[in-house]
Amino acid sequence: MRIFGSEFSAHKCAFSVWAPEKKTMLLHIVSPEERTVEMEKDASGYFYTTLKNIDPGTRYFFMPDGKKDVPDPASHYQPLGVKGPSEIVDHYAFEWEDQAWRGIPLQDYIIYEMHIGTFTQAGTFEAAIQQLDDLLDIGVNAIQIMPVSQFSGERNWGYDGVFPYAVQNSYGGPDGLKKLVNACHKKGMAVILDVVYNHIGPEGNCFSEYANYFTDTYRTPWGQAINYDGEWSDGVRDYFSSNPIYWFSQFHFDALRVDAIHTVFDTSAVHFWEQVNTKVKSLEKKIARPIYMIAESDLNSTKVIKSPEDGGYGFDAQWLDDFHHALYVLLDKNGKKRYEDFGSIEQLQKAYNEGFVLSGEFVKFRKRRYGSSSVGVSGNRFVVFTMNHDQVGNRVRGERLCSLLDFERLKLAAAAFLFSPYIPMLFMGEEYADESPFFYFISHEDSKLIEAVREGRKKEFAPFKSEGEPPDAYAPETFYDSKLKWQKRNEGKHGVILRWHKKLISMRTSYEALQNMDKKDTLAHVVGEKAIALHRKREHENILCLFNFSEQGFLYTMPAYGERWERILDSREAEWSVDGSSNATSAAQINAGQNMQVESLQVLVYKTI
Repeated sequence: MRIFGSEFSAHKCAFSVWAPEKKTMLLHIVSPEERTVEMEKDASGYFYTTLKNIDPGTRYFFMPDGKKDVPDPASHYQPLGVKGPSEIVDHYAFEWEDQAWRGIPLQDYIIYEMHIGTFTQAGTFEAAIQQLDDLLDIGVNAIQIMPVSQFSGERNWGYDGVFPYAVQNSYGGPDGLKKLVNACHKKGMAVILDVVYNHIGPEGNCFSEYANYFTDTYRTPWGQAINYDGEWSDGVRDYFSSNPIYWFSQFHFDALRVDAIHTVFDTSAVHFWEQVNTKVKSLEKKIARPIYMIAESDLNSTKVIKSPEDGGYGFDAQWLDDFHHALYVLLDKNGKKRYEDFGSIEQLQKAYNEGFVLSGEFVKFRKRRYGSSSVGVSGNRFVVFTMNHDQVGNRVRGERLCSLLDFERLKLAAAAFLFSPYIPMLFMGEEYADESPFFYFISHEDSKLIEAVREGRKKEFAPFKSEGEPPDAYAPETFYDSKLKWQKRNEGKHGVILRWHKKLISMRTSYEALQNMDKKDTLAHVVGEKAIALHRKREHENILCLFNFSEQGFLYTMPAYGERWERILDSREAEWSVDGSSNATSAAQINAGQNMQVESLQVLVYKTI
């Protein structure tokens, strides 16, 4: 495999950088002893050299055409930030303790999305390790880490990363990240990393100093698009398609969540995503454990998860935003202001039964027909959620669901997605209804860039003027206010919601019918005024989930999947109330064909006996 950046082994280090139109390249060692070395160029436009008697921690720049110091675009560590020198890392020195780890099947993942900087007060990888047992206690078995590639400053969501191969210095650098992955594997937890291949952050972006990494042919919402199909795009494709291999090989990740794949533009005969996923599958065979690629896609297309042999991109799964939208608008009376094309109970029914809700209909938001059908696609190809970083952070006040919904609706939301036939993902703090906002925050150095971000946020939220002005993304308090308040985890309603999530996840992992993601064994019906009867089964086990989104109760006739039904969950029982009182009226057992009263905003779950 080609070296990108530097590769250290046994007191020698190989360096490589792609700059096809540059005539010369100098390697400038700046510490511990300064010196410059002229690099050789091969026919593919790569400059390379190998130095002996050199140690990890050595810092360096490259000098394209000998003009000025520029950080390595494939730097593995930027200890002084995006404008400082790159540092040699010995990836083979870390003592891994996960040799027995063989991963978890993707369909068994209970995912927990976290932002390292706000997940704990310390905001580091090592601090995150201290909270893993709390996540294990409720049944989480996979954490998803928002991007950690080096960005400018210390406060950022991570999607403005500048060095895709370098681990954020303020979080603990490469060794800190390895410690977290290692700790997770020792505890039986998988680890997913969020990665960005559609753009590069603005501050410290040095790529144009080397080659035509960007194109003006296309545009992304966040800046210049990456050049995946224009002149001199071969090296660009090599650089980015090798990045997943780096994370899987050197950091032992189990999966990557790939940001906004629809903003990677490529008209090549072999699409960039085909190239990436073919490389990943080849690596999977070599390491003999499953590794997964999960897409965030705005396409509503099954092409994303089809194999390259069938004309697809080859991803293992993709986020299902339609499920979130259909569920959220039923729960929040103001939800339709954000998702005007959603709002009917039949759309949630479709989300359960098919996946994509918008599958070729005219969509008001897009002013065109949009989407394709996902009928028959297995549930293990979709990830669902009631919240994620975007859904929370892209609100004016950064409100979480628990700040928008009452207690009963909050319980209803959790059950509705955790009992779905899809891979569930919680957003950090959701499990105990943490009320801390999750704002957008930055800490760039460039005053013009800071002001541009401020103005951009104001423009973005102009349609929501009634909700006030968004907080200053640059202000430190915007970041600190977004940190979780772990001390509230077991207090009052937070403790009830925590136990509720633990119960739901326990049921999901205990009953085979709730683990089954085969769509032929899932059937959702609309019942009452605004309720869903969700039937899940596997062989002889039948589970019936009743979700009433209405403030009106109704009579429901128990179906004839079995002669008798036994209640296994009722959201109105005393243990699921804040004051310990019960207003449950459901029968502990009931015969098929008998009528049962379903109360407003109630969750009821029965199994056949």
